[in-house]
Amino acid sequence: MKRTLLIACMLLALAPAMGQRSDSLRVVNARWQVDSLDGMVLKRVHFASKDCLGSNQYICVLEIPATSPKRLVLSYEPVRTPTSVQAKKHKACAAINGSFFDMVLQNPICYLKINGKELGVNTPQKVDSVHRKYYQYGLMLLRDGRPQMVVPDSARLWERSLEADDIMTAGPMLLLDGRLVPQRTDKTFVSDRHNRTAVGVKADGTTVLVTVDGRTKESEGLSLPDFCRLLRYLGCRDALNMDGGGSTTMYVAGRPNGGIVNHPSDNRKFDTQGERGVSNCILVL
Repeated sequence: MKRTLLIACMLLALAPAMGQRSDSLRVVNARWQVDSLDGMVLKRVHFASKDCLGSNQYICVLEIPATSPKRLVLSYEPVRTPTSVQAKKHKACAAINGSFFDMVLQNPICYLKINGKELGVNTPQKVDSVHRKYYQYGLMLLRDGRPQMVVPDSARLWERSLEADDIMTAGPMLLLDGRLVPQRTDKTFVSDRHNRTAVGVKADGTTVLVTVDGRTKESEGLSLPDFCRLLRYLGCRDALNMDGGGSTTMYVAGRPNGGIVNHPSDNRKFDTQGERGVSNCILVL
């Protein structure tokens, strides 16, 4: 009896790790639709039997090898403009939505600098104008079109101390040096399932752009802890969370449906017609 109880306790203790191992194998061994795109690789998969992190998910991954001539640039529009429209305006070959913004005022609410021009600063806390909000504790610098993830100081305008012409603040950080970044447990933004967007970097320098659709029965979205795990399963060493929800969009030039390869959810449907106008995005040129 004691031996049986001991074995049961051991299995219970191992269950979370066994579940995560199973999830990682499902992601890695899934039947990904893979398209080679002139120096990039687009991968898409639909888990439709609640077999990815316990739910249905539609995942898009765009990989840009370190040897590719493609580079990232940041885009901003003073009036909210869909990611695909911003991409076509700049003749980008691909794009994802960027960081957080005010839906009404339409301005960035996280620090944004493009080509040396400051276009947005971190909006203050309601009761603390000195420090930054939870989703402002990560940023991406672009060096020669390649992303570098940085954990900022808590000072709200700390970015002004950085010597970089292209900076996008977002957050939270999801992975650092291959390790999962612990997430808060008191925020529905963290714990609830939502559409998600992230930029990651692999150990070999490959840039990874990721979207996970949400808010439909076909793709339910992920909590941030599950999103962290997904990005690690995809081979990322560092990863930064971007704006998600109805903003989550991936565009690839030349693809059907106007280049929209995921299922933006602003229309609450699992199709390609629900794209939201956004303040800023990340382009691939």
